[in-house]
Amino acid sequence: MTLAETVRAQQPSVRADLEALVAVPSVSADPARSGEVERSAGQVADLLRDLGCPDVQVVRVEGGQPAVIGRFPAPDGAPTVCLYAHHDVQPEGDLALWTSPPFTATERDGRLFGRGTADDKGGLAVHLAALRAFDGRPPVGVTVFVEGEEEIGSPTLARLLDEHRASLAADVFVIADSSNWAVGQPAFTTSLRGLGDCVIELRTLDHAIHSGSYGGVVPDALTTLCRLLATLHDERGDVAVAGLATSPPPDLVYPEDRLRAESGLLDGVQQIGTGSVVERLWCKPALAVIALDATPVDRASNTLAPVARAKISLRLAPGDDARAAMVRLVEHLHAHTPWGAQLTVLEGDTGEPSTVAFAGPVAEVARRAFAEAWGVEPVFIGQGGSIPMVADFSTAFPTATVLVTAVGDPDTRAHGADESLHLGDFEAACVAEALLLQGIADLPTG
Repeated sequence: MTLAETVRAQQPSVRADLEALVAVPSVSADPARSGEVERSAGQVADLLRDLGCPDVQVVRVEGGQPAVIGRFPAPDGAPTVCLYAHHDVQPEGDLALWTSPPFTATERDGRLFGRGTADDKGGLAVHLAALRAFDGRPPVGVTVFVEGEEEIGSPTLARLLDEHRASLAADVFVIADSSNWAVGQPAFTTSLRGLGDCVIELRTLDHAIHSGSYGGVVPDALTTLCRLLATLHDERGDVAVAGLATSPPPDLVYPEDRLRAESGLLDGVQQIGTGSVVERLWCKPALAVIALDATPVDRASNTLAPVARAKISLRLAPGDDARAAMVRLVEHLHAHTPWGAQLTVLEGDTGEPSTVAFAGPVAEVARRAFAEAWGVEPVFIGQGGSIPMVADFSTAFPTATVLVTAVGDPDTRAHGADESLHLGDFEAACVAEALLLQGIADLPTG
């Protein structure tokens, strides 16, 4: 059999492994499920040992979640490829929104539904499939690195990379944690927005008071907070925080009708911001209010609230600096706080944006491998989302080639209800990665 035929013949066993991985609710954001994250790491380690990997470690740094490093030694003169994925997943959210149980992989209409099917246990399964195609003896050195805290922003990854630099050093890094352009259309991600967040608290009173007795004179905290949040965008919907960077957009058209369909934008609801769709999604900053703390509607009374809180999420264009951008956001909030309200800002984690070069002989091998596996040429895209560890890898290993690949597609709904993986694209991704490893082995030495 050809290498591609071997990969396809092994899909049932790879899918069974993926379904077993999905069954573990490894939600890194939930301290109550820390045992499940540990169990997931152990499961990943066992899968690598089953492949005959001679060196498997479950590692962490102080305060971090468990990661797995498995090393297949390089044949004499061969380069080493590091295959990255993460085994932690997002919380499932409201169970009523799921068509089938989130931690039971369920097939419908050619897709496999379940939390982590695509983000990113599907990426891990691609790596397993590629290694299984070589019966655990790949033609290049392979290090499998499976992180356990990507979904909480990889807070200890930089330290982990530093402590395990010798084990993780590689000539090529394949990061299977992005998205393809469309079903049947593979993509390499060449830019990623960065991120930051903060929680803001506004106080206007030292206690709640009757809205009839004092309304019209005394500002309540929630109304004041709403006015402050409204200053974050101008009338066109562009981010109004001064000093944030933008980057040049790629020459790629994202049709507006496709955006409306894939995002679920309701009829009559307008898009926000200016510029092309890909410019707004990948190359400009974005701000969203992702949470509010205030009196719930079903417990409301005619009361002026003394305090209200909100969480703000900031996405940053490639070329910006995450810490400097957060300084600008905090300055904006203080400068625009209305009516002398007392503002407190609690800054969260940040992640740097990335630009990933796609050039050189390994990149050309990757292009050919993906074109052969899918039957169409890959496209080169940005991502509006953030994978901060791409910048960490580039900093730790500046001479390596980094390839950011995917198993997801625009209808994957990662982080949301009914997350799913297109099974046809999954098979193609498995074939592509096996061809990539063989292609790198076939490159001239040096």
